Amino acid sequence: MVAVSAQACRYCDESGVEVVLDLGAQPACDDFPPADDPRTEALFPLRMGMCVACGLAQLLEDDTAPEEPRGVEPAALVRQAEQAVYRAAAAGFLPLNGRFAEYGSPHGGSWAGLLANRGLTEVSPGEQADLVLDCFGLMHEADQFAALSKRIDGLAEGGTLLIQFHSLASVLRDGEWNALRHGHYAYYSTPTLVNMVERLGLVARRAWTFDLYGGTVLLACSREGRQSDGVTALIREERAFGVLDVAQVSRLQSAMERGALELWSWLEQATGSGLRVVGYGAASRAVPLLCAAGIGPELLSAVVDAAEPKQGRRLPGAGIPIVGPEALRTLQPDLVLLFVPDLLTEVRAAYPEVEEAGGHWVRADRIGLEARVPAARDATTSVLQMRES
Repeated sequence: MVAVSAQACRYCDESGVEVVLDLGAQPACDDFPPADDPRTEALFPLRMGMCVACGLAQLLEDDTAPEEPRGVEPAALVRQAEQAVYRAAAAGFLPLNGRFAEYGSPHGGSWAGLLANRGLTEVSPGEQADLVLDCFGLMHEADQFAALSKRIDGLAEGGTLLIQFHSLASVLRDGEWNALRHGHYAYYSTPTLVNMVERLGLVARRAWTFDLYGGTVLLACSREGRQSDGVTALIREERAFGVLDVAQVSRLQSAMERGALELWSWLEQATGSGLRVVGYGAASRAVPLLCAAGIGPELLSAVVDAAEPKQGRRLPGAGIPIVGPEALRTLQPDLVLLFVPDLLTEVRAAYPEVEEAGGHWVRADRIGLEARVPAARDATTSVLQMRES
């Protein structure tokens, strides 16, 4: 039986938000304590609900405070931004010599430089703009109605809202339950977000899809015009996949239970076989994954991260130390467990010493699907069935 939360929807304010994913008590995933800090991290409920009225999947409660040290911006994020700006410009949605306002993500990924290179000028706070851009920013707002209204109110006459989001359809397709984290208040499907902007007077005119994060959508919206056939087709496709069906979205719960057990079993087998295993990417998404699986330093000795502000700290809840990339040389790991799949091509090029020494990169999201523990250090890459994303 699906539980119903007492919380009203973060967008439409209706009651009847049903619980679709419960990760139990989790530490704040953006609080990376110093490695030698003796304190025990506080735990907070981490649950996803889904509004039966408007279809918005959302974080149910959050008593944490954002503290995440800024990470290194992945090359995949930069490339995707360039592609997105190019496509929007080619479709005529970047006004010539226009003015823009950007609502960005606290994790980085600004498009301001790309827009400036195309002749657009950033407005001062409070001024209206011909182009309002939100790139993964809206999901960080607790009051979804107020935040979206603010962005739309900032549009000048004839202006365009470009809004980019990680697709709930891809989260559901890939069983990516650890996309749920504190500080991320909304998880959008295309039909839901189109309905949200329509309620506030905009039309979703174009949609583009990208492979970033397993599935990212960019919508172009304005007060006038018509919905394109591409937007209509994407809405139909996602609805058929079940993004508005509580029972279908609730499959993330079983994906969590299965994925946590598979990760623990994989690491237990690897370390039990005498293989040296480290992680790569001290990202917030790694925290619920490791905590749900009960993984600590005894199974994963360290997590490597290129961001200096994170080095010398530990992953909350798991207690695993975060170290710099030099550990890939000194530790000579047999297996490097990658927590950010979009980094695979980048890290293999940046740290060839891993494979030159006989080690392998393994995507954490492929555990239980394609990634197997090799029997020996000289096992070939095909044993792991590595796949570029």
